[in-house]
Amino acid sequence: MDWGNVTTEDLIDALREVDWSSPPRPVSEFFSRFTLPRSYSKWNSRLKCNLYYYRTNYFLLIIFVLGLGFLRKPLAIIAAFLTGLSIAFLNDSFAVCFNEKVTRTVRQFSPHLAAKLRPPMTPVLRARSSAKRAIHICGCRRWVFVLIFSAASCILWLTSCNLLTILWALAIGLLAILLHASFRTPNLKARLNTFREEFRAVWRNYSEL
Repeated sequence: MDWGNVTTEDLIDALREVDWSSPPRPVSEFFSRFTLPRSYSKWNSRLKCNLYYYRTNYFLLIIFVLGLGFLRKPLAIIAAFLTGLSIAFLNDSFAVCFNEKVTRTVRQFSPHLAAKLRPPMTPVLRARSSAKRAIHICGCRRWVFVLIFSAASCILWLTSCNLLTILWALAIGLLAILLHASFRTPNLKARLNTFREEFRAVWRNYSEL
């Protein structure tokens, strides 16, 4: 797969649709080999490949840096958790899995309420089978939960610590991700993983026809 031809929009869509439950890569692999990219095109391709392949590691790194920066402030740790949860809701697999687990838990206490939490049924037209269906969480559109959790985390961030401290923590986390993704040499396992994900995407589109 030529990552140089992958646009930023394609990369964001891939990160949104990929399975969220994949475990992080081992630490020994994460810090295995670093080299300088030979050209801008090599750096661009390596950056996109590593962002996709080490997505779980980078996500945990951001949460760890935020939590470490506000270790003595419990509200800030809760804010970091809500921020991570609001970002995780943007992933289709996580949103669907979260909705199913909540609905399954509520069904044990109130089946009637659990029925209301199910996403509304939409007719499937053969001509529009390839269209993306809207993701619902607890009967509401996903963006409602993203906005609610994002607003709650912003309020906790502002009330628990200084805004400058938040920006510094985010800057350090994003800089660490940028440096790692730029200098970490993609190995054969990363390339094979991208080929497998590409095959799954093609097979999924074929099965929807």
